[in-house]
Amino acid sequence: MSDRSDEELLKRQVQDMMNEEQQTKEQENVLIPVRTPSVKKKKHKGLKTVGFIILALVVVIGFFIGTRPGRSILYKSASSFVFKNMNNEEAIKEYEESGDIVHAEDARQEDYVTNYLIFGIEEFGGARNTDSMMIATVNTKDDTLKLTSLLRDSYVDIPDHNSNKLNSAYSRGGARMLVDTIELNYKIRIDGYASVDFKSFEKIVDLIGGVTIELGKEEAQYLNTTNYISKKKYRNVKPGINHLNGNQVMGYVRVRKVKTLGGVNNDYGRIVRQQRALKAIFASVKSPKNLINILSITKESLSYVTTNLTQKQIEQAMADVVENRMKSLDTFRIPVDGAFDSPKKYNGVTYPIVLDWNINRIELYKFIYGDTEKEATTALK
Repeated sequence: MSDRSDEELLKRQVQDMMNEEQQTKEQENVLIPVRTPSVKKKKHKGLKTVGFIILALVVVIGFFIGTRPGRSILYKSASSFVFKNMNNEEAIKEYEESGDIVHAEDARQEDYVTNYLIFGIEEFGGARNTDSMMIATVNTKDDTLKLTSLLRDSYVDIPDHNSNKLNSAYSRGGARMLVDTIELNYKIRIDGYASVDFKSFEKIVDLIGGVTIELGKEEAQYLNTTNYISKKKYRNVKPGINHLNGNQVMGYVRVRKVKTLGGVNNDYGRIVRQQRALKAIFASVKSPKNLINILSITKESLSYVTTNLTQKQIEQAMADVVENRMKSLDTFRIPVDGAFDSPKKYNGVTYPIVLDWNINRIELYKFIYGDTEKEATTALK
């Protein structure tokens, strides 16, 4: 009797344990479906939030890049940055104080063309001459950027002064006199200018880490044995590929007594070197190491530039270039081949370049304005 009771008691205990285990399983089965949807909802909500953020960014970027009003905001912001960091207050004041801007009456002006004068100032022996002069043109008719180099020794008429070389106009009345001289002789309107002196040019080149330029044997020898590279410790260039610092590049762009790599000599060789240096500077600016610091490099470089351009002009130039997708840069030179003389002396001026103005103006019109021969001739008349 006792054994049977014990056996029944054991059975009940086992049964109770099995019932408890079954209840636990049933509770787990009930709880699992409840927890799973909660986790999924949280994940789904997180994905929706990220999606909304990405969509918002796409809309904002699309507005600023994909629409003209959006890009206008970018142009305004960028032009403000450029304007505030350039050396312009004194330039604008000085230019305005010299009197109302009266362009040469026969200087050509077209709504689709804007011309900016760019020049470098050389201070040597107390004189301040413009060693390099270029006209940067934005043409929205044929959607091109153009750069015309003017030879410094070109014999020109200078307002209220005796005729002389073009590079002497600046010393007779500053930027305003140089602009007036170019408008008078080349018969094109200049809408603004930007300049940099030689010391600042060197600083800009050093700021971007120097530039890579290929030198000919004669060029390398000449730079190492003359004072064109002003600091003796840097007179160590070699024929072939060189990575040049600011002082070395400054010497390179001033050379005209020996042929360039390619055989161009005299003032033409100097212009070729200047254009090669500019291309090398642009290439250096676009290098990965400089792109990382492009904002600080741009800010400091702009501080070395003097200009009379207003923020509105800078903004318009940016808009013209971007909206018309101007990607190439065409180059030119005045005078053109076969349309000048190089006497030892002319009207008391030694070694000037005397232009056939009629031919050169027509060729300049054809390049800047995209004229045919007939159109340029008619416009000049």
